[in-house]
Amino acid sequence: MLQGKSVIVTGGSRGIGAGISRAMAKAGADVVVNYFNENDAEYGQTDGIEAVVADIEAMGQRAVAVEGNVADPETGHKLVAAAVDAFGKVDVLSSNAGICPFHAFLDMPVELMRQVSAVNYEGSFMVSQAAARQMVAQGHGGAIIATSSISALVGGELQSHYTPTKAAVHAMMQSVAISMGRHGIRCNSIMPGAIMTDLNRDVLTGTETAEYFQKRIPLGRYGTPDDIGQVAVFLASDMAAYVTGASILVDGGMFVNLQ
Repeated sequence: MLQGKSVIVTGGSRGIGAGISRAMAKAGADVVVNYFNENDAEYGQTDGIEAVVADIEAMGQRAVAVEGNVADPETGHKLVAAAVDAFGKVDVLSSNAGICPFHAFLDMPVELMRQVSAVNYEGSFMVSQAAARQMVAQGHGGAIIATSSISALVGGELQSHYTPTKAAVHAMMQSVAISMGRHGIRCNSIMPGAIMTDLNRDVLTGTETAEYFQKRIPLGRYGTPDDIGQVAVFLASDMAAYVTGASILVDGGMFVNLQ
């Protein structure tokens, strides 16, 4: 589905991002995999950039690892330059990098709120802008896929800093879809539900939160990074040639069961 495509995945070394990176390669794409060591260490990731790159190469595709915090305005430019240098172009961006340090609202430090916004919303904006500029210059369209969240639609007690950023990503992609449509660049977002990753494994196993989620997911299981990766491949491919400005819930039906 993506043979010959050049893809950038931010936050691609762990969790959902690793699932997207692998799915893109399995579909035939070459991948620039962005990672940020500080976050990888903080969240106890087990994939690791070396493992993801090795898996992509084992599939017969090319992979380039690029370190950088998407909150740094230079990271988007660095990722685009790496893709152009290695693969000659940028066809697809999966703007996936994000953080979710759970914290109560009343005593949340302003610095933490700003950090989450800088990574989740501002980082997605800057990387998307850098990729879109390259796509426009190339003149043959492209696809931008942002990872939002079911939290953009449903608040969380310890996510008063996180949910607004994911709502912002959702709204941003709708706006960017309008402005980029004339250039043939499709812009969509994915809204994952409860996806089992290293980041939330403890919360989703043997806790009250786990019991709450399990009762509300009609399909009866947590999602996996590959579940998100498959939807990202669809949105990146020609199968989604008439899909832009959309936000796709990938949550096992949880959202409709919360109403």
